[in-house]
Amino acid sequence: MAQWASENPPGGGDASGGANAFGDFSGGMGGGGWDDGGGGDMMGSERILNQDEIDSLLGFDLSGDGADDRTGIRAIINSALVSYERLPMLEIVFDRLVRLMTTSLRNFTSDNVEVSLDNISSIRFGDYLNSIPLPAILAVFRAEELDNYGLLTVDSNLIYSIVDVLLGGRRGTAAMRIEGRPYTTIERVLVQRMIEVVLHDLKSAFEPLHPVNFSLDRLETNPRFAAIARPANAAILVKLRIDMEDRGGRIELLLPYATLEPIRKMLLQQFMGEKFGRDNIWEGHLATELWTTQMEVRAVLDEQQLPLSRVLDLKVGDTLMLNATPESLVELRAGAIPLTRGRMGRRNHSIAVRAEAPLTPAAKKAVQKLK
Repeated sequence: MAQWASENPPGGGDASGGANAFGDFSGGMGGGGWDDGGGGDMMGSERILNQDEIDSLLGFDLSGDGADDRTGIRAIINSALVSYERLPMLEIVFDRLVRLMTTSLRNFTSDNVEVSLDNISSIRFGDYLNSIPLPAILAVFRAEELDNYGLLTVDSNLIYSIVDVLLGGRRGTAAMRIEGRPYTTIERVLVQRMIEVVLHDLKSAFEPLHPVNFSLDRLETNPRFAAIARPANAAILVKLRIDMEDRGGRIELLLPYATLEPIRKMLLQQFMGEKFGRDNIWEGHLATELWTTQMEVRAVLDEQQLPLSRVLDLKVGDTLMLNATPESLVELRAGAIPLTRGRMGRRNHSIAVRAEAPLTPAAKKAVQKLK
């Protein structure tokens, strides 16, 4: 402060300039100069984002149904999710499910039913529970062979449409909806029958890939009571659209990745029956090398069992008498496995054994294990 006072005396020529500077500053403060004066540019650089811009930055799009790709921070958070596109066989299973449901629901409702697959996406289980439009009926079903659970959601439009169709409602009139009341016993029973039909079709859709029996566990109307996985766990969401002329609704099928993990290897197939972990070139090379492998074969003339005391008393010059004769058969062995029996003789200048019997069952079993 002392240095500033010495450089700017009160009566100096710069005093007016300083006064003008402070005058402009005070004028800006007093007369709303933040918008009109030079200070407005300063605030323009610190503009506050509105709610739409904040949602766009975070990746929340409330207008969409979640089918589009996420952007922003939400995309970074969801980058750990396993994309369903890495499981090609799932699309084939759900396409088969659509065809089966079209036929079975036509027989169930005696009406013209069209089932279409809206989309397949990966989602976190907690995010899905928070996005379920209420009122709705949530069916918790068990995949017995996979030892886990899945979730099937029926929206209110389809519930009232199914009730209207099964109870003889006239065509051309929209199903009457009464909001603000729980579903009656009749409505729950009719929807449960439809869910059982869908689960039977889901079993048939998975059957060519792996036999899985889906059984209905319970019906819930509160998403909190339908928790079958942790909120952060990843799951596959399948949205199906069911149209019955001017009526219809949506069914959403949710399968956690933990449920599909036992058959994940089958879902990775590009086509039905694809084999993994096999390389024909490597198999051919291995077979060629096996055929050319050198193997030690022993010719056993005779075997005797002696007491350990006699073996310990053996001395140089002792003689062991063999029970074999020149006409006895010699046993050929590879390690501890007996191969065959033959007769010993001489060929040219070498001692040879001529096989007199086929391979033993023990030898054939050992070769089959190698294959």
